[in-house]
Amino acid sequence: MNPTVDIIYRYFPKLSEKQKAQFAQLAEVYPFWNNQINVVSRKDIESLYLHHVLHSLGIAKFVSEFTPGTRILDVGTGGGFPGVPLAILFSDVQFHLVDSIGKKIKVVREVAAALDLKNIEADHIRAEQLDYKYDFVVSRAVTRLADFAPWIRNKFEKKDKNGIPNGILYLKGGDLKEEIKEAKLKAELHPLSSYFNEDFFDTKYVVYVPM
Repeated sequence: MNPTVDIIYRYFPKLSEKQKAQFAQLAEVYPFWNNQINVVSRKDIESLYLHHVLHSLGIAKFVSEFTPGTRILDVGTGGGFPGVPLAILFSDVQFHLVDSIGKKIKVVREVAAALDLKNIEADHIRAEQLDYKYDFVVSRAVTRLADFAPWIRNKFEKKDKNGIPNGILYLKGGDLKEEIKEAKLKAELHPLSSYFNEDFFDTKYVVYVPM
């Protein structure tokens, strides 16, 4: 049996009624758009809340709040993960979701419009081409960290305004020691299994890299 939106309510019990409604609406808008533009595998769409929404919110368990006005870039967002679930949770944070595949950005824009998420901007562009600065960059297993870091190395605001220094919040699974060593990054690994009980999270992490 695949988890419903209740799994989100359980792990995030302080949601407002509006946030609850927005999370519930994901079960309608994603299957609808996925039938037209495939952004989540057909089989995986049934596990939307566990594999995509709750996984994205692992970042929110590591950083439980951001200063209002914080700017976050989501690189290689695909259909909007982790950016869309995070934008629902952190309504006073500005999210810029980018992807090199235009049809995926179309889905992100349609989902954001359906949920009335005014804190999302979505663009069909490569991260390297961006000329903006952000407090944090988030992503979900887009590529190896050694390849990812150069794309966004110069994209950070110099001044920190949150409880942790500006940096990368990367969702990735598996044995990451070699990958971190290869990237020559000072990274912290925070296991998602310490936040969520489901077996799906046993080998998955939030990788935090202060920049």
